[in-house]
Amino acid sequence: MKAVGLVLFSLVLASCGPRELLPSAPFVPPDEGPGPHYVIGPGDGLYIHVWRNPELSTNVTVRPDGRVSIPLAEDLPATGKTPSQLSRDIEEQLNVYIQQPIVTVMLQSFFGPFSQQVRVVGEAASPQALPYRANMTLLDVMIQVGGLTEFAAGDRASLIRFEDGEQREYRIKIESLIKDGDITANVKILPGDVLIIPESIL
Repeated sequence: MKAVGLVLFSLVLASCGPRELLPSAPFVPPDEGPGPHYVIGPGDGLYIHVWRNPELSTNVTVRPDGRVSIPLAEDLPATGKTPSQLSRDIEEQLNVYIQQPIVTVMLQSFFGPFSQQVRVVGEAASPQALPYRANMTLLDVMIQVGGLTEFAAGDRASLIRFEDGEQREYRIKIESLIKDGDITANVKILPGDVLIIPESIL
C-alpha cells in the first residue's frame, strides 16, 4: 500500500509539469548569523523567570492547545509568539498583582510550531519532523534523518515550500548529494519546508 501510494504520488507530480531547481548552498555557511526569530510551539519546554519572585518562577510545557498556565496567570496563548513576546504578555497579566514585574522566558526544549518545522516523508531512513535551525541545509536534514533507504529514488525528490502565500514545488537531488558528493545539489532549507522522497519504481 505504501509503495502504491508513493508511485501514484510520483505520477501526480510528473503530470504537474517541470519543477524548479533551487540555487546551491555551501556546506559551511560563510555567515553563521542568526536565523528567523524562534516562535514557540506545542510541546516546547519553557522556564519562566519572574525577577525577585521565585515563588512565581516555574518550568512549564506548552500544552497541545498552545497555551501555558503559571501562578496568577492561566491559559495564556503561547504558540506563535517569540519568548520575548510571551514575556511581555506575562508581565501584563502579573501587573495586576505585582508592581512592575520583570519576566524572562527561556527555552529548555523545543519543537516549534508546524510552520517552523522541517518535515521529511517517504523513503528516508527515519522520516520525521525536525525543528528548524539557523543556516540549515539539505545535507544537515539528511544527516538527521539517517539518509535514504535502499528503495529511495533520491534524485526524484521534491521540496514543497510556501512563498508569498503560495505553495511551490522544487526538484532536489538527494542521491546525487549524499552518494555522489555533488556539492551543487546541497540547497538551503527554510522553516516549514516539506521534503518528499518517493520510492523507486524499478
